[in-house]
Amino acid sequence: MPLTPEIHRVLAESPVVRLATADPTGAPHLIPLCYFLDGETLYSVIDQKPKRAKTINLRRVRNILANPQVALLLDHYDEDWTRLWYVLLRGVASVIHRGPEHRWALTLLRQKYPQYSAMTLEDRPVIRIRVFQAVTWGNPGR
Repeated sequence: MPLTPEIHRVLAESPVVRLATADPTGAPHLIPLCYFLDGETLYSVIDQKPKRAKTINLRRVRNILANPQVALLLDHYDEDWTRLWYVLLRGVASVIHRGPEHRWALTLLRQKYPQYSAMTLEDRPVIRIRVFQAVTWGNPGR
């Protein structure tokens, strides 16, 4: 399923999705992710929030470099189960370090997250995910 206007809307309104990566053995790793969706490409910067490892040693980065297949999940839970929904995106990830696309991604991310305006991000890697599939369940955004 392509990214419909409704999927774009709920992704634009949500501050975070969950990123699933897997290492070369298939062991999964799941983290929350700040992002910006530009068309069918999603961007996220390895920002200056405290990390347990150096940027290149972060598990998500190692996993993407070893296995670029990723999934992203945006979901909504409600006590009224008629209002449950999710959007599952599948894509191919890569890490970009510089250049026009890197600068563009930082511009988009700074527009969505004012906190990034106070951070020096130009030397930080950006994760780029080219979305190739979207699956929805329920009524996203309802």
